[in-house]
Parts: sequence; C-alpha cells; structure tokens
Amino acid sequence: MTTTAPNRLHPADLARTAVVGLRTRRMRAALSALGIAIGVAAMVAVMGLSASSQAGLLAEIDKLGTNLLTVSPGQVLGGGDARLPLDAPGMIARIGPVETVQHTGKTKANAFRSPYIPSINTNALTVDAVSLDLPAAVRATLAQGTYLNAATAEQPVAVLGSAAATRLGIARIHSGMRIWVGGQWFYVAGILNPATLTPEIDSSVLVGYPAARKYLHFDGHPSTIYVRAQTDQVQDVQKVLAATANPENANEVSVSQPSAALVARAAVQSALNGLFLGLGAVALLVGGIGVANTMVISVLERRSEIGLRRSLGATKGHIRLQFLAEATLLAAIGGAVGVAMGTIATAIYANVKGWATVVPPLAWAGGLGAAIAIGAIAGLLPALRAARMQPTEALRAA
Repeated sequence: MTTTAPNRLHPADLARTAVVGLRTRRMRAALSALGIAIGVAAMVAVMGLSASSQAGLLAEIDKLGTNLLTVSPGQVLGGGDARLPLDAPGMIARIGPVETVQHTGKTKANAFRSPYIPSINTNALTVDAVSLDLPAAVRATLAQGTYLNAATAEQPVAVLGSAAATRLGIARIHSGMRIWVGGQWFYVAGILNPATLTPEIDSSVLVGYPAARKYLHFDGHPSTIYVRAQTDQVQDVQKVLAATANPENANEVSVSQPSAALVARAAVQSALNGLFLGLGAVALLVGGIGVANTMVISVLERRSEIGLRRSLGATKGHIRLQFLAEATLLAAIGGAVGVAMGTIATAIYANVKGWATVVPPLAWAGGLGAAIAIGAIAGLLPALRAARMQPTEALRAA
C-alpha cells in the first residue's frame, strides 16, 4: 500500500489564490490598504522632507562659505560687558590666512519711522556703525537701493536690514525717504536681503563709521568683527583670533563660526524627526489592525471555500499560507502606494521650497518592509484560525 504526500502549493498558485481573495472584496481591501498607505506615506514623507531640508541647508551653507568667523566681546571678570580694542580689526587683518576683515559697532541710538513714535517702541532694532565692504564679507545682497560708500558713510544715510525694514513699515524705498535715528533724520539708501549666516544684521539699521561718530556720538569700538579666512586654515585662525583681537585680555573675547550653528540646527531638526516618525508608526499600526480585522471577517465569510478546499485535498498548511499571503499582499500594496504618496509629497514640497528632492533609499525600503511585516503579523492569527477549521465543520457552518 502506497501513500502520497500532499503536493506543495506552488508560489504562482499561491499568488493567484491570494489575488482572487482580494479581488472579490475590493472595497474592503482598498480601505484596509489605505490605512497602511497613510502610515507608510507619513514615514517616507518625514524622512524625505528631512533629507531634502538638510540638503538644501547644507547647499546654502556651501554657497555662503564655511570660512566665516565672528569675533565679539565677552564678559569681564566682574561680570560686565567687555569691549574690543579700537585696533582689533587691524590686528586681525595681519593674520596670514585671513582674507577679509569687516566689522560693525553697536551705538546707543534708536531708530523710528518718525519722531512721533513713543521712544519705548524700539521694535528691538539696533543702530550699528558698519565698514564699507560688510555685505561682501557676510555674503549679503541688496534687495533695493544701494549700500554705503565712502561719501554716504560720512553723511546721515542708513541701510536697513531685511527685518528692520519690515518692522519700520518700509516695503519699498523712494527718493528722499527718511527715518528718525538718534534724534535726527537719516536718509534711507537701501534694504538688504536676509543674511543667513549673520541674522543679527537683519534687525539692524546700518550707518557709516564717520557718520556714527559725528551724529550719534559713537566711540568707535567694534562690537562684532567678521573674518573670512582660507578654508583649509579656518580652525588654525580660530585658535588665535581671541589673542590677536585683545592680546591683554584674550579671555574677554568670544569667537564663533556661524556655519557651525547652522549645521547644528540641521542636526537638531533631524533629531526632532523621531517624533513624526513615531506618529507615522502609529498610523501604520492602525492600518495593521485594519488588515487583521479584514482578514478575520474574511475567514468567517469564506468558511464554505475553506471546507471545499480541505475536502479536495488542501492541507492546513495550504490554507494557512493562502490567508497569510492575502494579508501580506494587501499590506504590500498599501505600502507601495504609501511610498509613492510620500515621495510625491516630498517632491512637491521640496520644489516649492527650492530644495533638491532627496528621499533616502532607507525610507523606501523601510516603509515597504514595515508594511509587509505588519501585514504578515496581522494575517497570522486569521491564517491559523482558518487552518484549524475541519472540512465538515466549515461546510456545515456555511
């Protein structure tokens, strides 16, 4: 007497069986896949937008240069504010690898749109004396008008930072436009675009050093010195800046690299993405529960099919694989749709912001892999339940 072992279910037959099970319940399958798709799309979009944002920020930093250093006064031993020496810019300019030295000096004057505005409403604006090549050093450009030159630097003429112009209510400049600075009128020559590396300039009203001394009683001490050094020598220059700017009290000098702060901001932004990935994971989990619910109902509705297949020779393993394959295929479809949705959303937003569209391969693989894993887990219990049904019980219940 010979016995025949049950045939294995061929992968192609398994795929056809799984597809038929989903096609007969299209609306329910679509809604279940939608939950998976939303979760995966959220995860892909978060990772893609983060990568695109960082790529855009780093590209902007590269364009602006990483070789800018700033020197500013720190604190004296007693806790008060220190001051940089008058000749600090000149001493720094003698450092070999230094290419450009420009500086600003904070005055005690306030700026207003007109003399009728209460003096308490300063709008957090500062009035700074500036050197003539400052925009080139910090890579700031003019939005309107002209910058200071050797002639206007000696006259009551000002250039506004982008935020300063907004707070003063000046959208466009015209011939003869004036603002009230330090108790007298100053003509407005130009408005700067936002300075990415040096945001303190955005909220400043900029005047020439000679004009600041003549009209605003400025003592001439620089408050911030902007130094461009050879890119491969930035770290070496940074080490000697404090001692060069103030040889007698180097500990009262603060030196920083603005581009490093922007890179750190990108890292912080990346760390915050964990929160949004967690929200995407919750949506994915909810989608997995929807898949499990769909498969449980499917098992109950298809008891006659299960009984018939068992009567025709299908084993428990065949039934188990069938329902497990259906759940996995359903989740995989949702995952693929979610990856596409997340990628499209990233591309649209990055295009609006002017960034390069960057979606890490890990986002695609991780999103699709997570969807398939959720589907397999969600379909496991219904598959085991279907496999435990006896042919006679399934047919009788049907």
